[in-house]
Amino acid sequence: QVQLVESGGGLAQPGGSLRLSCAASGSNFAMYNMGWYRQVPGKEREMVATISRDGTPDYADSLKGRFTMSRDNAKSTVFLQMNSLKPEDTAVYYCMASRVIMTSQRTYWGKGTQVTVSS
Repeated sequence: QVQLVESGGGLAQPGGSLRLSCAASGSNFAMYNMGWYRQVPGKEREMVATISRDGTPDYADSLKGRFTMSRDNAKSTVFLQMNSLKPEDTAVYYCMASRVIMTSQRTYWGKGTQVTVSS
């Protein structure tokens, strides 16, 4: 099992930047595929970015070029660098970890961190 704690959210101005972190506790962090998702009230949670165990990132098409996800397996942490922020990026951002264990998909979520983009 893994526990996830997000940090780095807050208030940013349009055009500004924020860097989110997600610290994982538990064993075998390097075995997990990781992801960032976001959700606004009344809407479904949507994928922002994912990163595979070998460090290959993938992004929602609408966010390519503005957001960058990375991982540091030595620190059991993933990051989301968000640049050129827009008001529509306002959401709660959640960290996700997943892996297959004995043919069973295991998925874990953090509690989320609020990001607000406003002038």
